[in-house]
Amino acid sequence: MQNAHKGNFGRVYILAGSVGYTGAPVLSARAAVRSGSGLVFLGVPKEIWQIVAVKCDEAMPSPLPSSVDELLGKIAQCDAVLVGPGLGRSPKTDDIILKVIKAAACPLILDADGINAVAEHIDSLDGRRDRLTILTPHDGEYARLQGKNPRGANRIEETMALAKKHGCVLVRKGHRSIIAYPDGEIFVNTTGNPGMAKGGSGDVLAGMILSLIGQGIPPKRAVPAAVWLHGRAGDLCAAEKGEYGMTPTDMIERIPDAMRTV
Repeated sequence: MQNAHKGNFGRVYILAGSVGYTGAPVLSARAAVRSGSGLVFLGVPKEIWQIVAVKCDEAMPSPLPSSVDELLGKIAQCDAVLVGPGLGRSPKTDDIILKVIKAAACPLILDADGINAVAEHIDSLDGRRDRLTILTPHDGEYARLQGKNPRGANRIEETMALAKKHGCVLVRKGHRSIIAYPDGEIFVNTTGNPGMAKGGSGDVLAGMILSLIGQGIPPKRAVPAAVWLHGRAGDLCAAEKGEYGMTPTDMIERIPDAMRTV
């Protein structure tokens, strides 16, 4: 599209980060940029804003607004929102997350502490059946969502049942990650390697999903594509650096290479 401008490729918002967890929001934001987002806004607690700002060049970080209404106003101007990476847990934070879940009209991706907050208020998902909601739990977070230990069960059937029950899309991370839709459709990913089992890898995936959804790609294409590309970027890193030495930052740099191979 010769006349394209940055607004044509999605405006996305990331609500993330806390003291001691300044890497997670930056990894998600960088991954969103590398995956093609036109504008990436990053809202972080004011205590860490200056740290995050130093780490960001293309993404646009700012201190979280002083009121939830102002935060919701910023989200309303965006095409998708990601909530949770490194956000931490507190009654105040959980309250903000639940208000965003209830009010946000745009597609919503919940990762990490966004998922942990929802696990204690699982019915909050049911009010979003008319809006796209995507959760990206690893097995531990999935167990909290389900309220029991899922080990030993049929991962595919179990994941599909929870997606149907609450009307959301579930990306259950791990070896052969599962993407389950509320209509019963299932995708099983085939890319990735053990070198990706490092802190920050999930933040990268969340940013990639946010980016593709924010660009207006239909969910049944965007989510499996993001998961596949995430694994493909990891496989390229493993081939170049080895599984032991590769990092989530390396994976972000290989996202464009993964996209070129599609």
